Amino acid sequence: MNSSATPVDPRRAQLRRLKTIALLMLAAMLAGFIISHLNGERGIWAWVSAFCEAAAVGALADWFAVVALFRRPLGLPIPHTAIIPRSKARIADSLAVFVRDQFLEPQALLARLQVFDPASRLGSWLADPARSRLLADMARGWALQALDFLDEAAVRRSIQGFVVEQLRQWNAAATAGELLGLLTADNRHQRVLDEGLNRISRWMDNEAVKQRASELIVRYIQREWPKLASTVNWVKPIDEIGDSLAERMAHAVLAELQQILAEPEHPLRKDYEVWLGDYIQRLRHDPALAEKIEQLKQQVIDHPAVQDYVQGLWARIHASLRADLSSEDSALAGHLRRSLAKVGQALQNDPSLREALNQHLMDGAERLTSRLREGVTTHIAQTVKGWDERHLVEQLELSVGRDLQFIRFNGTLVGGLIGLLLHALTVWMRW
Repeated sequence: MNSSATPVDPRRAQLRRLKTIALLMLAAMLAGFIISHLNGERGIWAWVSAFCEAAAVGALADWFAVVALFRRPLGLPIPHTAIIPRSKARIADSLAVFVRDQFLEPQALLARLQVFDPASRLGSWLADPARSRLLADMARGWALQALDFLDEAAVRRSIQGFVVEQLRQWNAAATAGELLGLLTADNRHQRVLDEGLNRISRWMDNEAVKQRASELIVRYIQREWPKLASTVNWVKPIDEIGDSLAERMAHAVLAELQQILAEPEHPLRKDYEVWLGDYIQRLRHDPALAEKIEQLKQQVIDHPAVQDYVQGLWARIHASLRADLSSEDSALAGHLRRSLAKVGQALQNDPSLREALNQHLMDGAERLTSRLREGVTTHIAQTVKGWDERHLVEQLELSVGRDLQFIRFNGTLVGGLIGLLLHALTVWMRW
């Protein structure tokens, strides 16, 4: 048996069975009517005739009414039949208006939303550790799926191309000018200079640095003036002279640095400020300097090591994210879980926060409903109008045809009972 075959709709068989029963009931009433007439309609046959005649009329009338909803009875062009196919456009418009007015009425929706109190319910939901964990795990799964998508070679190349293109379009000279401009605001550049001078002072005051300076001086003297070094060494060891000179130089430099640090108007500070201000202006307005920086930037971007680094950087980020998200104890998922729990607790404990969130939701719902109301109405109407008439009739008949057949059953029985009642009334009037 082919498992891919279209499954049989059970409603179709049920409807066919009920139609058959209704037809058999009509046939039985007609047979009873004929038999009663053949027997002269005397005695009990008079009652049978009255019942069957009225029941047949009721059955035929209800059959006509039911069939007229969906199609023309017996294919005859009788007025006001095939009501649903002929009124499809009107039904579509009426259905769309009904949905719009009953389900998309802004005030009704907002009233229900206000009673629902979404902020409070959201807070209670998020404050539950099991639910916040479930939501965090779902987000972790989605993130892993997104990483799988981004792991495609084409996507990696696109990311690399995007990063490189953004770097190429970046105006490095202007950015450097803006950064240095921020540096000079509120004399920050002077504080940077002070920090640099203090670091140099500490470096110069280090004994190891002084020792290296002394050794450098001794090597220089011995290389440039070997005879003088030999002669002086008889009088005083040249190593001591080197130590003394290094000590003196360190003291001189430290003294000069301390003076610069102590004097806000020191000439070196002014020279530094003038140089820095001039350089900032050149970065902003000198095309030649901007071109040099741009060329340097392009050379750096085009360097194979930089290209490899950009691609490798994404690979490392991707691997790190995957390793974390694949773990049950994911740090990112844990952070999200704690954040969600805090949001839930805040919503539970802060009435003003709940009120603000509810107000935002109400405003958003009102705007969304107003925008969608007419669009949904038009969509419903156009969709229904676009349905195939035969398919529409078939689906409606399968949905409500079963109940309509019971109308035929009831019409047959009620018609027969009315026939009996009328016959009894006739007999009583003859007495």
